[in-house]
Amino acid sequence: MTTTQKRFCGIDLGSRSVKVVILSEQGVEDVTMYNTIDFYRQFGRKVNDEFKVDFTKLQLQNVEGITSTGYGRNTLKLAGASQIAELEAHLLGAIYQVGLKDFTLLDLGGQDSKVIQVRDHKMVDFITNDKCAASSGRFLENMATVLGIPLEDLAEHYEHPVELNATCAVFGESELIGKISEGYSKEELAAGINDTIVKRVEPLLLKLHSDTIIFTGGVAKNQGIYQLLKQRMNAEIIIPEYPEFNGAIGAAYKQFHD
Repeated sequence: MTTTQKRFCGIDLGSRSVKVVILSEQGVEDVTMYNTIDFYRQFGRKVNDEFKVDFTKLQLQNVEGITSTGYGRNTLKLAGASQIAELEAHLLGAIYQVGLKDFTLLDLGGQDSKVIQVRDHKMVDFITNDKCAASSGRFLENMATVLGIPLEDLAEHYEHPVELNATCAVFGESELIGKISEGYSKEELAAGINDTIVKRVEPLLLKLHSDTIIFTGGVAKNQGIYQLLKQRMNAEIIIPEYPEFNGAIGAAYKQFHD
């Protein structure tokens, strides 16, 4: 007799993208990413105080339950879905993906950053920053545009970084233009941009220190930042299989406990 596996859906309503994950007892079955604006336009509409999603169009009709989290969770409630706080979702996602009980989670997303200290599977302290984009994917995108290279190229460089000190994204662009005029190579400038991200999160990681750092969020796909973190932090740096889907995975995983 065949036993049907329970399947749960997690939706991370990010500022730049919406991540959808299907999780079963066998593991991650499917991951899909949508541009946030396109998601809202194509898959639903607001009814009263809720956003009514066409789950059939998203092919989510065969799941036991749906849980939402993320940047948009507080401003937009998905009809027919339960909700989970963003920090808890990312904590659970990291625990599920890596299987450790003690670590510090570094999540760098499109417009915000999070550092969570975890002991015995529980969050004991955290620091978040959603007021400034200077340590996020948006900052990297803007700086790559100023430098005139694709974001993928920017992510490759970490050797001989140019010193960049501006702590504001707007001033950072002005400083970068000044460095360009001084004749530094694109490789050195790209490494310097990546190094500014590491310098901004380093004090937070030292404050919430662990021997292991789990690096998630879309920025975790930047190999330059990963290499610079390895150089500067006295810790093992682990990037899980689905770094940018970590929050959605945690939202889905939560339902296995409820």
